[in-house]
Amino acid sequence: MKNYPAEMLNYHFWASQTILGRMKELPAAVLHQEVNTSFPTIAHALNHIYAVDKTWFMVLTGADMGAALQECMPLSGRILETVDEYVSLFAELAGQYNEWLGSGPDAEQAITLNNPYAGIRETTLAEIMLHTANHGSYHRGNISTMLRQLGYASTMNDYALYWYRQPVSAAL
Repeated sequence: MKNYPAEMLNYHFWASQTILGRMKELPAAVLHQEVNTSFPTIAHALNHIYAVDKTWFMVLTGADMGAALQECMPLSGRILETVDEYVSLFAELAGQYNEWLGSGPDAEQAITLNNPYAGIRETTLAEIMLHTANHGSYHRGNISTMLRQLGYASTMNDYALYWYRQPVSAAL
């Protein structure tokens, strides 16, 4: 049986690299050009996605949520200069996630989150994995809107396109 939460994380990593690939096709200044939207620049949006991805990775691998937030939220303010730096940063974190996924974690393992902003909640690793992918999709949508506001087309990075980029299963 397919591990759908892990598959959604793999989609998330692919989609992030896809939008970064589109960014590499555009003038370098687009990364830091100001827009009037959710984030002041695309670089800020990318920082936010990365900081949240890193936070959830730490929680998935056993860190207390408060400690993970304290370590990772300052990353939201660390603005990188080039798209290539973001490509590397996201790829490195995806590698860490994939290494963790390769260790065979039990997606149904229950954990208690003590979120300083929302309180205590029981959840599973699977829910966190799905949330991480969903959060990235939401903010890649922000980036697509920002690109349009700056006069550029975005790129398709839907889950359905991800399906079609995967090899067809021999079982079909």
